[in-house]
Amino acid sequence: MRYLLLAAALSLSLAPVRVPAQDGPRLPDIGSSAGELLTPAKQAEYGAMMLRELRNYGYLLEDPLLDDWLQSMGNRLGANSDRPEQAYTLFMLKDRQINAFATLGGYVGMNAGLVLTAEREDEVAAVLSHEIAHVTQQHVLRGVERTQRDQIPILLGMLAAIVAAQAAGGSSSGDATQAVLTGGMALMMQNQINYTRSNESEADRLGIRTLARSGYDVDAMAGFFERMAMAMRGNDGGYSVPEYLRTHPVNTTRVSEARQRAEQIKRSTVTATTSVPGGGTRVERLDPSQVQAPPATAGNPLLPAGFRLDALDPAATAPGTQFGWAQERLRALTANTPDAAIREYEALRRASSTGLTDPQRYGLALARLGRDPAAAAAELAGLLREHPDNLWLALALGQAEARTGKAAQANRRFDELLQRMPGHLPIALTYAQVLLEQGGAEAGRRAQEVLRPLLARAGDDPAFQQAFARASELAGDSHRAAEAYAEVAFLNGRPEQALIQLETLKKRGDLDYVTRSRVDARIATITPEVLELRRQGIRDPDIERR
Repeated sequence: MRYLLLAAALSLSLAPVRVPAQDGPRLPDIGSSAGELLTPAKQAEYGAMMLRELRNYGYLLEDPLLDDWLQSMGNRLGANSDRPEQAYTLFMLKDRQINAFATLGGYVGMNAGLVLTAEREDEVAAVLSHEIAHVTQQHVLRGVERTQRDQIPILLGMLAAIVAAQAAGGSSSGDATQAVLTGGMALMMQNQINYTRSNESEADRLGIRTLARSGYDVDAMAGFFERMAMAMRGNDGGYSVPEYLRTHPVNTTRVSEARQRAEQIKRSTVTATTSVPGGGTRVERLDPSQVQAPPATAGNPLLPAGFRLDALDPAATAPGTQFGWAQERLRALTANTPDAAIREYEALRRASSTGLTDPQRYGLALARLGRDPAAAAAELAGLLREHPDNLWLALALGQAEARTGKAAQANRRFDELLQRMPGHLPIALTYAQVLLEQGGAEAGRRAQEVLRPLLARAGDDPAFQQAFARASELAGDSHRAAEAYAEVAFLNGRPEQALIQLETLKKRGDLDYVTRSRVDARIATITPEVLELRRQGIRDPDIERR
């Protein structure tokens, strides 16, 4: 009850302040005092803390291919938003409920259920552009402008306290404790995204403009609003709808306004239809005043002949071309069990007169990968022959080959992929994970070689740090392994554990100057966060039990 009262009190104290409606179409003054409440660096810090807390509770779905797809979409939309200089971090939650939200520092979360409900990437982009507009207009920051400055870290501490209560209750806590955790999470999210109607309307208006600038179909926003309304009425598809979806109310007025804005944008643009390599067409709407002639020469004379900077399939980077594969990978990974995923695909097969689509066959193969890798490999090989430049299929086939005893063949496949796309994080991380499954010092050293060039860019990815830690361990590099494991603890919302691990590593007498300097720098960075949590009375439950 003490934790319930704490959750309720803090959630109510962070209830957003109603912002007066603007007169006419004038945009709000984004240079208001809201920007003085928290500096951009502090907002990014709190957003990162929130992400680590969500990861700590197991809410996040972190997959290199899905993360790359979602972040690429967010980068495209962010670059065409009203604040292109803002860094946007997008992440996926496992929940099959339909929702998305934005929080401080440009952090935007999306539930798996939203992608599973969408019928094309343009609809997902429409929701993301709406959430990005909340960021550009500082709606979240305005909502907490009149609260005390130290309540945001207290809120984060509240979540840790609920987890501590769950751990203290042991197995007897059961569903009731889980309900406390879920309820506290819902309250936190609801109060963060409970914008006023004027804010929602503004986010729609600016979001659809960002959607158009990014080359997406402007009709997608109204179309998805209608689908959400149908899902709420009939629970279409079996996905539950959260209560806090009411903070993004869908009604006929909102749908009609979205359609009107789309028509206005289309009247001021021209439509260009171009063919893409491998067949098919790409439709783009362009602002005539922004159309420019292409450069006189194609290609870069400074690059070696035949060197490619694009994806495996030149058409794969066009908006929407990866959606089907992303959607089915998400379906397979968010099922409760592999058997549940297989049953879901069997139901989809029975419901279709033409059988499963190629992306659905891919999802079914992923579901079978752990139980029957040989059958999965056969299915994926057939699909790859039909789609020879598909990265999603190539990576899954490499995993399946490695698990069927064809390690050398799998490694050659990954080496070829890395040669064609050097520095590609999903390829490097998948390859490293396959090597770690093979085991041994040689595999560890090769995994280190694959991952090391990406350390600076992917250092805040816990899956990357986990793979690098294990690779270093297999290779006999104990210092690097200890550093990486400490980063894993920190990124998974356990800063106190990370600090203890780093302090233990620092006591070793065989550290070289560079390693010791690196460890000292991380200790100096992590210590303030640990002290703040301790000030709030929040301790890591695992450390407390010791």
